[in-house]
Amino acid sequence: MTVVFERPYQFVPPIKSAWWPWLVQRLRIYDYHLRKKEGVVDYELRHLDHLKNSLDAKHGILLAPNHCRYADPLVMGWPARALGIHVHAMASWHLFNDGWLNAFAIRRMGAFSIFREGNDRQSLETAIEVLVEARRPLVVFPEGTTNRTNDELKPLLDGVAFMARTAAKRRQKQMDAGEDRGSGKVVVHPVAIKYLCVGDYQSWAHDQLDEFENQLGWRRMPKRDLRSRVMQLAEAQLALKETQYLGGSRAGELPARRDALIDELLSQAESGLGLEKDPDGVRARVRQIRATASSRYFESAADTNSADELRRHGNELRRHVQAADLAQDLSSFPDSYLCKEDLTDTRLIETIQRMQESINGKADHSIPLKAVIEFAPAIEVETGRPPRGERDPLMVELEQQLQTMIQRLSDEANKLY
Repeated sequence: MTVVFERPYQFVPPIKSAWWPWLVQRLRIYDYHLRKKEGVVDYELRHLDHLKNSLDAKHGILLAPNHCRYADPLVMGWPARALGIHVHAMASWHLFNDGWLNAFAIRRMGAFSIFREGNDRQSLETAIEVLVEARRPLVVFPEGTTNRTNDELKPLLDGVAFMARTAAKRRQKQMDAGEDRGSGKVVVHPVAIKYLCVGDYQSWAHDQLDEFENQLGWRRMPKRDLRSRVMQLAEAQLALKETQYLGGSRAGELPARRDALIDELLSQAESGLGLEKDPDGVRARVRQIRATASSRYFESAADTNSADELRRHGNELRRHVQAADLAQDLSSFPDSYLCKEDLTDTRLIETIQRMQESINGKADHSIPLKAVIEFAPAIEVETGRPPRGERDPLMVELEQQLQTMIQRLSDEANKLY
């Protein structure tokens, strides 16, 4: 569940003290967490000199990595440690509500909250301030949410360009006023993160699929290759969700059935909330449902004195949010990700782990992975307005560079055929 119903949103500012992140780096706490919880046991930094050049020039720096795993924010701690710096980062509000220890830790590592279900001016202003001050780089994942597909990039959010341009204008004004702000520039560094398998993926995959098949009551199955097993289980899982939400499984190709289920899930939630269909696609529809559910819950909490009525209303709103979350999860299964010609060990692992999250609520991370973190040269942020009626050139360049880097890194995974 991504929407927090327990309490209304309240901005969580970053802790700017360097003592806590220094201690975390010194004790290598995120190394332990990544190894224990995410299976990331090794890393490699590439072209870190690009970031060092921007630091030496005292630019305001925005780091824009792809976001395919929950491990990504902590993985970005490795280049920070290598350069002896600390960072600030935007983090979804729901992460600050996932237990007191988690909230305590991510704040002290420099994170501050962003309310994805609404317009969070305070968070945007904090991000701009970090870039203007240029004391630490700012990490923002431009895809907005975890993509779950390492070899593909989801559409980027244009808010990244707004933050960077606004900060660039303010820094330029300060330079013009004679304040010492280094170069006065704000730059964006595209960062590509690629996870490579460094363990025996075949044994791991067969064990995970055995467990899946046992859950479905599939015993003494005929021998099949890994791809066939995954495809068969993916179809079975889709059929279960179709039965749950549509009353029965459907016929046809998996991509078409997936898209039909996504549309039905979102349509049911929109109908229940009295919303019009957002024409901007799945992500915009999911955001609208989450935002509406969140605001209506707290409106009800203020208007009703009946705990039972509030609980019933909350359960109904949670049902709509769960449907939206499932639709977003389904949209993270690309059409050709398991295409025989392009199938790699990492794509197979990702798909199994995504299915585990969808069915069991968590994935098995016992397969060891290595993170490759590659930095691109700085993109200087212009202070002028982007052309009207066109997409911001900054976002176009950022997206193109990230796609190029991710595609190149994807070739380093082991192909199965």
